[in-house]
Amino acid sequence: MVNISEFTSRLKKIMDFHRLSASMFADKVGVQRSSISHILSGRNKPSLDFVLKVTSEFSDVDMYWLLNGKGSFPKNIESNPTSAPSLFHSDSETAGKRIQRIVVFYADGTFDEYKK
Repeated sequence: MVNISEFTSRLKKIMDFHRLSASMFADKVGVQRSSISHILSGRNKPSLDFVLKVTSEFSDVDMYWLLNGKGSFPKNIESNPTSAPSLFHSDSETAGKRIQRIVVFYADGTFDEYKK
């Protein structure tokens, strides 16, 4: 049986992690905004359809973690270290060009900068 208060706290954790309001989260998942409001307030329990929509929209959410709190969030995605070379490593040079920094711009106007 799913503990509803713990489920809603995990749902809020997902929304905080992705920097989404309840209405933005509802739009992204494809449910009515009132549905999210009712789940977060504890008025309604989440349906299986809702859980499946969340886990299919957010690949970093593990269904078992969302329902039971077991596991981790964001989900550990196994990767092969040889498949993704370091962007700052000398092997990634192309025609004498080297990456010196990477800047990521966010929708809220902030940014992160990564330097070698």
